Amino acid sequence: MSIHVNPYSDTAAAKGEESKKMQVERMFDNISPYYDVLNRVLTLGIDTIWRKKAVSLLPQKPNLLVMDMATGTADVALEILSQRPDAKVIGIDISNDMLSKGRVKVADKHLSDQIELVAGASEAIYYPDASFDAATVSFGVRNFEDTIGGLSEMRRVIKPGGKIIVLEFSRIRKFPFKQAFNLYFGRILPWIGKVWSSDPRAYRYLYESVQAFPDGKEFGNLLESAGFEKPNWQALTLGICTVYTATVPSS
Repeated sequence: MSIHVNPYSDTAAAKGEESKKMQVERMFDNISPYYDVLNRVLTLGIDTIWRKKAVSLLPQKPNLLVMDMATGTADVALEILSQRPDAKVIGIDISNDMLSKGRVKVADKHLSDQIELVAGASEAIYYPDASFDAATVSFGVRNFEDTIGGLSEMRRVIKPGGKIIVLEFSRIRKFPFKQAFNLYFGRILPWIGKVWSSDPRAYRYLYESVQAFPDGKEFGNLLESAGFEKPNWQALTLGICTVYTATVPSS
């Protein structure tokens, strides 16, 4: 199962040759120089609050080993170390340009010995079974080539009893917030993103992929289909974003 919205589905190359994974990689490489600034501006800084909330839900055990899938420029990895100084994080992403930006931020914080950033995809994680105490993924599940396949791989590498934490945009359903959200995300944000990042599709794709994403209970069901149990979710900031948690069965 995958979210059937691609960043560049209207281009000749994408129609003929490029998989969703290749398109997502190209998109994030294109916007990597502007990604952090645009995130802060376009979300009015609220994205930092969402990440703090997600990280606060990590298991309360010492010396956590955490996998941060779709780590991007390492914002979540850095937040994990901010809250859990004894943790170690392996951040994985398909965009080498985003990882390069992240490595600079990690080095500036003198955390290179605790945060390792590596290239890779959710559907093929190059770590043994039951390697990690927990896994996080923020605003990345929409970009998986295969949603169930990616979640199942994440489940494979989490230890029995371990936890997954997913942060993802959601569709607002209440009037008038729904209308305001659709105006901002559907029209204003893509225009700002186009002007700043010179990629007319990247922030349009954000809106389209959010509309196609199976949020709330539907995503909880996907977590169960991938082998997790006890899915739970909490809407944040009027439902713009949702944080999901689930655990790997103990036996």
